[in-house]
Amino acid sequence: MEKLEGIIAYITKIENLELYLFLFLLLFTLWFIRNTVKYYKGEKKKVKTLHRFAKAGESDSQYQLAKRYQKGKAVKKSCNKAAFWYRQAAYSGDKAAKKQWRLFLKKRKSTRNNNKC
Repeated sequence: MEKLEGIIAYITKIENLELYLFLFLLLFTLWFIRNTVKYYKGEKKKVKTLHRFAKAGESDSQYQLAKRYQKGKAVKKSCNKAAFWYRQAAYSGDKAAKKQWRLFLKKRKSTRNNNKC
């Protein structure tokens, strides 16, 4: 308890506390923006790589790309592109993609009017 009171007393004695808080918040905001941009650039690079491998016929990349299009993760959500890539992966022999494609088509038929994947 005495330690906490000592810390509080020290903080209240600091001159220009608002300036230090402002600098801390500014540095934190810049750090946050930098890491967010870095994350999205990495995601964009992953999607490019997935497209390259999916077009080459790799079933796992096709399946991963379909899931991204279905959920809209790092790409614009598109039911048509998701269905295309699920179908490609299923034709390539991916069992999980076959199952997911059937579920996707069944779900899509029942929600066709809502335009949901």
